Amino acid sequence: MSSYLYIIKSELPLVIQAFLNLEEKTSDWYVNGNYLVILVSVVIILPLALMRQLGYLGYSSGFSLSCMVFFLIAVIYKKFHVPCPLPLNFANATSNFSHVAVIKEETQLQVEAEAAAFCAPSYFTLNRQTAYTIPIMAFAFVCHPEVLPIYTELKDPTKSKMQHISNLSIAVMYIMYFLAALFGYLTFYDGVESELLHTYNKVDPFDVLILCVRVAVLTAVTLTVPIVLFPVRRAIQQMLFPNQEFSWLRHVLIAIILLTCINLLVIFAPNILGIFGVIGATSAPCLIFIFPAIFYFRIVPTEKEPAKSTPKILALCFAMLGLLMMVMSLSFIVNDWVSGTNQHGGHH
Repeated sequence: MSSYLYIIKSELPLVIQAFLNLEEKTSDWYVNGNYLVILVSVVIILPLALMRQLGYLGYSSGFSLSCMVFFLIAVIYKKFHVPCPLPLNFANATSNFSHVAVIKEETQLQVEAEAAAFCAPSYFTLNRQTAYTIPIMAFAFVCHPEVLPIYTELKDPTKSKMQHISNLSIAVMYIMYFLAALFGYLTFYDGVESELLHTYNKVDPFDVLILCVRVAVLTAVTLTVPIVLFPVRRAIQQMLFPNQEFSWLRHVLIAIILLTCINLLVIFAPNILGIFGVIGATSAPCLIFIFPAIFYFRIVPTEKEPAKSTPKILALCFAMLGLLMMVMSLSFIVNDWVSGTNQHGGHH
């Protein structure tokens, strides 16, 4: 939820500026991301989150998926219409740009060579930003909290049907993530920023297509937050209020407290890279590697599979892999913060 709300905080002011044709940043409240994220949370997210059943949000979820498909189409389209290199990107990525600015001191051949070097893809890059990239990639596929709520909403819930839904969902998301990342990188190369849509501002801040994409992305993440909130609230109710009947007061209060805490985190967070990195380095390994392995080890009875059986040994190795990934990622991220070298660029 924090990552989604941060997208609202960063993108909604740009959309409003474009609609109002404001070329320069103003201090007005309606272009302040902190005020806007609170407004969206109260007016749109909270009413949706107060629904009693998750099933009603299926329509909004389908619409949000359509918005992300539109985002993907726009990214692919822009790849073939954005020139490379952009003057600003070329300036940031070329150490000899001061010479390029004074064209008389450089030959045209050298300029073309540097431009070609900038527009050549790097197939593998290992740097400080990798500490964020790996957790973000893991975080992108964390759908585990929604599995049980979706399963309970199925008309005829079966294990095979839920497995089919999971396989199809993950496959579709993987294709969308891969194509968006690939064409986004091939558009800007080393000039791509952590927030891809911000990079398009270097081309044209008032591009109508990118403006529509921003609106679509904002719609998608806004409608997704209530879906994520449902399993969180259900888990809290089961832990703190087990075996108690449904209470509207408790239902509403938990939603308000959760949204308040997440909004405070988003308002005071310096950038989205830190949120994605920390969440990806902590919750993602737990949900993908550690918890499933430990649950398997504990739930499957020893008379069926002894503790030293191959499946349980592999499960423990899987859990250790997740723990190792968590420690390494957090270590790199903390080191990046301490050294003060964290930059907003990178291939995300």
